[in-house]
Formats: sequence, structure tokens, C-alpha cells
Amino acid sequence: MMQRSKIAGIGYYVPRNVYTNQDLSRFMDTSDEWIQERTGIKERRFADRLEETTTTMGVAAAKIAIERAGITAQDVDFIIFATLSPDYYFPGCGVLLQREMKMKEIGALDIRNQCSGFVYALSIADQFIKTGMYKNILVVGSEKHSFAMDFETRSRNVSVIFGDGAGAVVLQPAQREGQGILSTHLHSDGADAELLAMYYPGAHANKWLKDMPGYPDQELGGLFLTKEQLEGGAALPYMDGPAVFKKAVVKFPEVINEALAANNLTAADIDLLVPHQANLRISQYVQQLLGLSDDQVFNNIQKYGNTTAASVPIALCEAWEAGKIMDGDLVCLAAFGSGFTWASALIRW
Repeated sequence: MMQRSKIAGIGYYVPRNVYTNQDLSRFMDTSDEWIQERTGIKERRFADRLEETTTTMGVAAAKIAIERAGITAQDVDFIIFATLSPDYYFPGCGVLLQREMKMKEIGALDIRNQCSGFVYALSIADQFIKTGMYKNILVVGSEKHSFAMDFETRSRNVSVIFGDGAGAVVLQPAQREGQGILSTHLHSDGADAELLAMYYPGAHANKWLKDMPGYPDQELGGLFLTKEQLEGGAALPYMDGPAVFKKAVVKFPEVINEALAANNLTAADIDLLVPHQANLRISQYVQQLLGLSDDQVFNNIQKYGNTTAASVPIALCEAWEAGKIMDGDLVCLAAFGSGFTWASALIRW
């Protein structure tokens, strides 16, 4: 049998700046009641505008995970960094984290699977451990959404949902029989990719979009981002909330049940479900559908909002720190997001 992988260390970081729903009402036409009713969110964290980046938050989380794994940054032999909000368009955050942590010249892989990014990254790391290629893999999910969001009423359906933060784990070969990641399950369906997306800047030249701002009539260049797109709001994130909700409530339980079936288990066997923190209403619906108790599901979206690729590791770490995950527990991770992509991982802690 191939070597199983385990989470040997885990850490998270959230910025100190707390913005409540009432705070956001200073910038846009919204209210605490309006936001809580639709999302369950009460507050979120925003990074310092100039001092914190997606990479620096990832570093902060990684340092904790590495220490808890009982290793040093020099022992890490591969980095997987999941984010939709990188410091630069290129290069990715993986190499920036490698530089900041003064690691060896190891490989760094950047994952662009948005809300499913961390679970996808975990699955990739799991394969590297199983084959024996690496022994200490750092997996990071980090997001700085606040830098690109529009805090005006026209964008309130998106801007009230998201927050900043980072989570990280160190994956190592499991030492005990039956311990570690039992299986991972990854899916995608791009049929409705434009329902949750940030179209500009990009190289699509409106190939997939209709009725969007055009480009200048010239032989070369001018296809990346125009002044009109920027000033007209076309470069802002777009989300069809109801459509995303309808898809998520189908795919979340589907991919969770897939993981359980692959391991001859049922929902009753789950000690803790840690879903991506997209919307508290989605989590509650999935919980009801699977027949899980409140003690079997961990949610923290109320405090942090949707931190996309960071939400699963932040929630997982908080749950572990709170004593909700013990040795031998069956933990299920699940995520759904832009793409659409969705994924699950079943772990024997």
C-alpha cells in the first residue's frame, strides 16, 4: 500500500482590523439585519492596506503550522499556495513565501481554484506524500479580498460577503495504521463559469462575454484592461448569488457523500464536517440534508466572512484549537466555488 499522509501541523492568521456589518453601512446602503439574513455574517477582518499582503498573511499562518509540526522552514521540501488574490499577476505567492521564509530552493506550486483551492491543494500534496516524493509539504490558503472590492452600494451583494485571512498545514507521512487522509475527490463544471468571476484584467478579449465594454481598434496590444472597463466597473468581481447558492446546495452534499461512500462510511460516522465558509445558509442546509447535529459541523463565517481559499484551513485550525477535533476523529472537508469547482477530503485525525 502507498504511504498515507497526515496533517502534522496547522495554523491560521487573521488581520486585526475588524469590520462589522454596521461599519460597512457607512460606505454602502446595507444593514446588519440585511447581511445576517442572507449570509449569517456578523463581521469580517480586513488586512492593513499597505503593510499586509496575501503572502505575508500566508507566512504568518505557515510559521505556526511549521512549529506545530515540529520542523523548521528548512525542512519543508515543497510549497503549494492556493489563492485568487495573489500579490502579483505573476509570479505567484509560492515563491514569495519561499523567499520570505528563507527556505531552500524547493518547488513552489500556485493553485487557482478559488474557494476549492485549499482542498485541491491538499489533494495534490497527498499524492506527493503517497508516492514518497516529498516528506514535508507546506499547504497554504490565503486571501486579501479587500484590496479589490468595491465598497459602494452597486457592489454590496459581493463586498459584504468576503474577508481576509490565511490558513496553513504541514503534510507528512502518517505513522499509524488508518491515520491520515483517507481520500480526496475533485470536480469541476465550467458551463456557468461566468456566474462567479472577475473578468478583467484578462486575455480573453471578450471571447466568452457578450455586451461588455469593447477594446480599442488597433493592430497590437490594448486587450488587457482598458480605461473604460476600469472606470465603468467592469473590472469588479461579479457573482450571481442565487445561481451559486442553487448549485452549491446540490454539489456540497454530493461530494461529501462521495467521500463517505468511497470509504464505506455514512454521515453518522462524521465527527466533524468543516465546510468552506461561503454562506451560513448553505452550511445549515447541508447539515440538515445530511442529518448532522450542531456538534458535527463547524462554522466561523459569522466572524470572518468568506475567506475563499483560506476558509477551510482557518476553520479547521480554529476547530482543532477549540478541542473539537481529537485523535481518531473522522473529519470531512468540503468546498464549492467559482469555476464551478468543488471538492472534499476525508481525514482520520
